[in-house]
Amino acid sequence: MASMNSFALVLGYIGPGAGFALAGSFLAIFGALLSAVSMILFWPVRRAVRALTRNKPPGKPRFKRVVVLGLDGLDHGLTSRLLDEGKLPNLARLRDTGNFNSLASTLPPISPVAWSTFQTGVNPGKHNIFDFLTPDETTYRPKLSSVEIRSRTKGFGVGPLKFLRRQIHDVRMLRKSQPFWSVLSEYGIFNCVIRVPITFPPERLNGVQLSAMCVPDLRGTQGTFSQYTTCERSDGHKTGGEVHYVARNGDTIECELVGPPNADAPEAGEMRLPFSVQIISSDQAELTINGAKHRITLGRYTDWITVSFRIGWRSSVQGVCRFMLLSVEPEFNLYVTPIHIDPANPAMAIGYPKVYPIYLAKRQGTYATLGLAEDTWGLSEEVLEDQHFLQQCSDIDIEREEMFFDGLEKVPEGFCVCVFDGTDRMQHMFWRYLDESHPARPPQVPAAFMTAIEDLYGRMDDLVGRTMARCDGEDTLLMVLSDHGFNTFRRGVDLNRWLEERGYLVVKDSERTRDSLAGVDWSRTRAFALGLTGIYINLEGRFEQGIVKPEEAGDLRDEIAAELRTLLDPQTGETAIKSVYQATRAYRGPYKENAPDLIVGYAGGYRVSWDAAVGRTSTEVFSDNTKAWSGDHCVDPSVVPGVLFANHAIQADNPRLLDIAPTVLDLFGCPVPDYMDGRVLPVGERNGGTSGNAREPEAASHREAEVA
Repeated sequence: MASMNSFALVLGYIGPGAGFALAGSFLAIFGALLSAVSMILFWPVRRAVRALTRNKPPGKPRFKRVVVLGLDGLDHGLTSRLLDEGKLPNLARLRDTGNFNSLASTLPPISPVAWSTFQTGVNPGKHNIFDFLTPDETTYRPKLSSVEIRSRTKGFGVGPLKFLRRQIHDVRMLRKSQPFWSVLSEYGIFNCVIRVPITFPPERLNGVQLSAMCVPDLRGTQGTFSQYTTCERSDGHKTGGEVHYVARNGDTIECELVGPPNADAPEAGEMRLPFSVQIISSDQAELTINGAKHRITLGRYTDWITVSFRIGWRSSVQGVCRFMLLSVEPEFNLYVTPIHIDPANPAMAIGYPKVYPIYLAKRQGTYATLGLAEDTWGLSEEVLEDQHFLQQCSDIDIEREEMFFDGLEKVPEGFCVCVFDGTDRMQHMFWRYLDESHPARPPQVPAAFMTAIEDLYGRMDDLVGRTMARCDGEDTLLMVLSDHGFNTFRRGVDLNRWLEERGYLVVKDSERTRDSLAGVDWSRTRAFALGLTGIYINLEGRFEQGIVKPEEAGDLRDEIAAELRTLLDPQTGETAIKSVYQATRAYRGPYKENAPDLIVGYAGGYRVSWDAAVGRTSTEVFSDNTKAWSGDHCVDPSVVPGVLFANHAIQADNPRLLDIAPTVLDLFGCPVPDYMDGRVLPVGERNGGTSGNAREPEAASHREAEVA
């Protein structure tokens, strides 16, 4: 499988005495998929061995079950307002029986960093994830910070006579430390971990897991959509997707679906699967692919369709995607989602045990497996319309609910967590309708989208209510939390242009618009920006063409940080940077040297520009953000605290995401490892209907990071 497409990612989840019940749940989940006879015959033996050999928590568990419902990006300020307005009745009930606090995020407050801290209980200096991207120290090209995937094809025979071919994947997790459910597993506690970001590749545990962020599509990218059109060819390109120009022959359009690379013949490029579309009427067509026919309707997604790409004589690799007819007249336009790994026949391990994704597919049907499943770039690049994206998010949430509620049913004792991503993706794309001053806000906002984000919060409140109904009783602790909050993104800051204007970076003007820092003159560059929040010193000994000597680096970091703190937006007169942090002071641990030298904490309304994030250098430091991607959280942590609700009172001021892992371990009576940085949050009884304490957002500031 090809290397992952980094740009699409940016431009862009029981104690003693529980063994019997959990073993039974395990059989219920997998008995239909594994050898039933084998499982029945050997289950009593395995159960007895497990009971005799497993460690037992030294402490007394407080709860039989702990459930975490993750709502990615749910914002504390917006949640507080909607609670005050009486629009979130279930969250209000959860607050009143337990509590509601702001939850301090990480530095920076972005999903891969935050969810890595959630699951490990350590700061980024110990888990090694600092951004979505990190520069290759030899080429300076951006690469994914959390996973590496390499693939090859293996088979028997010679040349074209090879048969029984299969793809072999070498997938390496770059996140360090271990998730707290691994510690729970050591003490025999069962875990159900569904779609928690940065869990790919899946790791062994006592329980089941379905991976999330960084699971690639079948092509090995982080999600590449396709558009097929009879429109006149354009020189422009679609970020995160591909445009295929096709011809209409009467009412028939012949197309090709681009699949994974041909591992046996790299020079041949990607494998391709022919398909055709027969126009039936102004809003109907018939799709023929892999010998099967499917009706497609204007503006409506098909169900998941299985597509198969032949590898060699008798082997194939299988994926799933959805099609949508965008227009018939005057031009034909067809949208195809990225090709997801087929959960019923995975091309690589996307869950643990390997049969768990298959079980879910057999139980509820095909579902999205791509790490970033909601196609934000399809909307940003104006291929999809708002209602199409909204439907996509809704469909994925419904799929996720089925998994989550099945987990709650099958795990009566132990730990269960599920993360819903739609809250994050929807706020990224629809914040322009919430912010009346946003440059991307249209003059006339469609009534259906005026309250899109408030409606989203209402749907999540309904999900919370249904979750509470399944977590009733004193023996279950339910926490609803988010990894960070949200903010408007009106203006982009090109840090590389700013560094260039001050002489820290030199760009060849003719190559200014190239991606991946390709136009930079490294022999004269002392600092550069890459990713969503970081500035790197071009350090000798760290980078292949580094020119800054180690003894000079400290003064250079201080100098850049001091200048950056004074950066003013000439259009608004506002300060664009709230804080600048130095990694050597903000992080602790063996991996802090891998972090950006400086982490920029933007003020509300600002974020790194689209160009700077992927290593381009424009001609202006500031620019309006006119994309549909109009909300963001790549700012200072104090601007975007998350939320923490619980059905029991959490008796602590200023809780942090960092504290969740040790708290869960303590609740099950397990010792907290010395390497964890978080503290145990005291969990009390239910309040019996008294009002909880909603902390102010300022309480959620990143207290451990020292401002440079």
